[in-house]
Amino acid sequence: MRDAASILLRPVVSEKTYGLMENSVYVFEVDAKATKIDVRRAVEQAFNVTVTNVNTLNRKGKTTRNRRTGVLGHKPGHKRAIVTLKSGDSINLFES
Repeated sequence: MRDAASILLRPVVSEKTYGLMENSVYVFEVDAKATKIDVRRAVEQAFNVTVTNVNTLNRKGKTTRNRRTGVLGHKPGHKRAIVTLKSGDSINLFES
């Protein structure tokens, strides 16, 4: 098994994810080849919590256009994992 740092790349920070944190739901950007089982084990190992559910989604990168030449390009896509914890568990991601 790979270590948690290679599977969990970074937490997703937005207004919507802050609202989900109140319900013990956290969103992470994960490695594209990671499975739901890999994500579950990585979160449990890294934060010492109990995971009840993992949902994953692949987000396709947006198409971009160069303003000067008109050449089309693409931003890279990434994979996200929405992790639900057992009630009472929490992750202190933004502690000072």
